[in-house]
Amino acid sequence: MVCALGASELLVGRSHECDFPPEIRKLPACTESKINTGNTASSAEINRQIKELQNGTQPEGDKSLYRLDAPKIKELQPDIIITQGQCDVCAVSLREVEEMIGNWPGNRPEILSLAPARMAEIWDGIRRVANALNIEEHGREVLRALKNRVVSIIEKTCVVTKRPSVACIEWIEPLMAAGNWVPELVELVGGANVLDQAGKHSAWMDGEALLKVDPEIIVLMPCGFDLNRVRSEATALVRHPVWTKLEAVKKKRVYLTDGNAYFNRPGPRIVESLEILAEIIWPEKFKFGHKGWELMRS
Repeated sequence: MVCALGASELLVGRSHECDFPPEIRKLPACTESKINTGNTASSAEINRQIKELQNGTQPEGDKSLYRLDAPKIKELQPDIIITQGQCDVCAVSLREVEEMIGNWPGNRPEILSLAPARMAEIWDGIRRVANALNIEEHGREVLRALKNRVVSIIEKTCVVTKRPSVACIEWIEPLMAAGNWVPELVELVGGANVLDQAGKHSAWMDGEALLKVDPEIIVLMPCGFDLNRVRSEATALVRHPVWTKLEAVKKKRVYLTDGNAYFNRPGPRIVESLEILAEIIWPEKFKFGHKGWELMRS
């Protein structure tokens, strides 16, 4: 968000997950994960580690999934810390940030916490960041440009008479339906979302639940996984007993996407996520050039 607002020069640090635009990777990382999310860890293994930490079965007894580098953050002396309160599994929680600066001597940085669950709240988050950085007018211009891209898609999809049913999968082992803003994205591009509800947290489900709705299109967007990782993890789905019974599989309308770069992150690239979905659902109507691009780039 900060970079999209043209304020990248104000950044002094980042989280270990912040990697876009690429040039911000040179900034010091102020957080790290306690979970082994390396390329060798499957979605089932990552889920097991998360459950162990959340249930307090790890030797250290700390249920937090992340570590904050408090000395590094103090050294950087930020005026503002932008964090999130949407999901304690996806990123450092607001509570952890508040506890970290609770006993700081002298002036404490302002905490700006974002917790979007709908598209409107993503827009509001961008507005709040712009206001905090004293670039309100430029923030309005950035939002206007992003919203115009959304409108250009809606103008083509609002007239469709038959909406194909779409299931978006946010985790593979175990299965999780994509919630929050994703169902909204599906509806905006002229699809009929069949899993979870807009504005609600992503929910666990089983293969039978997926077979019951039997979508015409399945879009895989596992949280934190790039395209190559999704391709590797998809083999677990192929082995699932219901997989070959699904209409989307029979019609070869199962798509892999980079959830980590797009769908899982409630920021400016949510518009590109919408464009990706538009290309998937209506390839005859939209040619944004996303198809195969990430795989070729990586």
